[in-house]
Amino acid sequence: MTKFFTSVLLAIAYAGTASAAPWPASSKHTTHRLRQVTRDLEIETFHPASTFETFGSGVDHPLQKRADEDLKQSAISFVSKRLSVDPSTVNLRTQAVTDTVTHAFLTQQHEGIPFANAVANIAFKDNKIVSFGSSFVKPEVAMVWLILDLSASIAPSTPSITVEQAISSAEKTLQGKFNDHPATLEFLVREDNSVALTHVVQIENAETGAWFEAFVDAHSGEVLSVTDFVAKASGFQVLTNPQDTTASPSGWHSTGSGTTTGNNVITFKGSQTSTTQQSGTGDVFNFVQNPSQAPTVQANLDAARTNAFYLVNTVHDFTYRYGFTERTFNFQQNNFGNGGAQNDRVTVSVQDSAGLNNADFATPADGQSGRMRMFLWDETNPERDGALENDIVVHENTHGVTNRMTGGGTGRCLQTQEAGGMGEGWSDAMADWTEKTSSAVPDYIMGQYVINDSGGIRSHPYSTSASVNPLTYGSLATLNEVHDIGEAWANTLHNVYAALVSAHGWSATARTNPNGTEGNVVHLHLFLDALLLQPCNPTFLTARDAWIQADANRYGGANRCTLWRAFASKGLGVNASNHRNDATVPSGC
Repeated sequence: MTKFFTSVLLAIAYAGTASAAPWPASSKHTTHRLRQVTRDLEIETFHPASTFETFGSGVDHPLQKRADEDLKQSAISFVSKRLSVDPSTVNLRTQAVTDTVTHAFLTQQHEGIPFANAVANIAFKDNKIVSFGSSFVKPEVAMVWLILDLSASIAPSTPSITVEQAISSAEKTLQGKFNDHPATLEFLVREDNSVALTHVVQIENAETGAWFEAFVDAHSGEVLSVTDFVAKASGFQVLTNPQDTTASPSGWHSTGSGTTTGNNVITFKGSQTSTTQQSGTGDVFNFVQNPSQAPTVQANLDAARTNAFYLVNTVHDFTYRYGFTERTFNFQQNNFGNGGAQNDRVTVSVQDSAGLNNADFATPADGQSGRMRMFLWDETNPERDGALENDIVVHENTHGVTNRMTGGGTGRCLQTQEAGGMGEGWSDAMADWTEKTSSAVPDYIMGQYVINDSGGIRSHPYSTSASVNPLTYGSLATLNEVHDIGEAWANTLHNVYAALVSAHGWSATARTNPNGTEGNVVHLHLFLDALLLQPCNPTFLTARDAWIQADANRYGGANRCTLWRAFASKGLGVNASNHRNDATVPSGC
């Protein structure tokens, strides 16, 4: 680290707002995550708290009237003015375009080196700014701070150790192997407000399925933090031409005719050469699962690979219709010239030998394949196959959607305890959406098939009845595990869905027609729109605000009060804060 007296200006510029004082039990949910990296190693990761502002119909930005202004210039100018930072410390990383809003995703930088966990995102609509999220490290102006916090500093930008040395340290610490993805050099804000220079390398363990992005101190060689790309989860029909050629213009088999291989996904067992072959010419896959036999018999294995192939393609197609496209960091081998990074279709390993009674999805940055692993469940005899439980496959696939769209395609922005929990909740909520067959909104239960239990794998059904499911925003004060936190968020979104369907009805063609006005169509639009709007590592509160702003962007605020009432019914009213419920709605609602 540089000496304080020779870097006082840098210390001021990069001092964070995080406190080193003791935290209430649930306060760390928004900035920390304790990860069991290996059997003998825990790492508590830190992420500067994100702020989030929404502006309704929009506010002006400094370059708005310039004829030659562009997105990069406009975004950097706004951030530098809003946060009172030098424009040279801000850089545009990626951008995303939807049918209503253009998004800019930025990083803080020093001497041309980006910060990994100090980022910002801006949404533009009609050349106005409608939302702004930031975890930039804020200037600290109090003179007393200069006296008391002499440790605040930023590391020199020239590494003391090589990338090879950093890789060796990361492999040893994380018990895995470097996967040859190009390493980067990035600054990392730490909880004590110091800023470390790090080599960023990816480490995988083929046996356990672990996949980490490791931040290795470029001066000491210590692994300081990780991004964990892996999120865990805990009747049959004949379908003709199920692909949506608007979302998949060359069909599902454009890169693998006759097998469960395609542009959006490949499903296999063991290795990617072990796919299911068609049962009849013309991409016919007809495999009847026999529930009385083990899932590993050939017909059942083929049924599992076929079902997973169908489901992942289906999620690709309907989320594409609603905005998860090449330009918003989706998963495709060929992007057809539509922007984004390609060569990243989802890989699905069914009956994966690395585990039981679970499933997981790894989401690296745009341009690297999302990886789904489906396991067998041994709570019944014979065992049951998670790849045949539709809601679990949809749940896992949705991790890819939320991790890619939040934060601009990095896979880094659902890493805190609360944001990680919300990731689980969004995944359950998407599965809930796919299972609806009418305007009725019955209680929804996850994972009944794999354990042969009508109660499913969650603590409560998702319900509009507080007596059936009592979980609210205030429940986070005592919930410390991401799936438990996720249940509170999924239950909230179940109630948002019910309110929108009650107000606008239900469409049977919502998967292929996103232009309807029905409640389930509105819900999925706001679901995906809000992901791009919200800040890196969102909270229940900032995600709620993103939904409200998404409605302002797409529907002119027509659903504002419907949304506020639904959120407030689960404790997320106007005055909710610090995991304390509030049922207040805005004036006029």
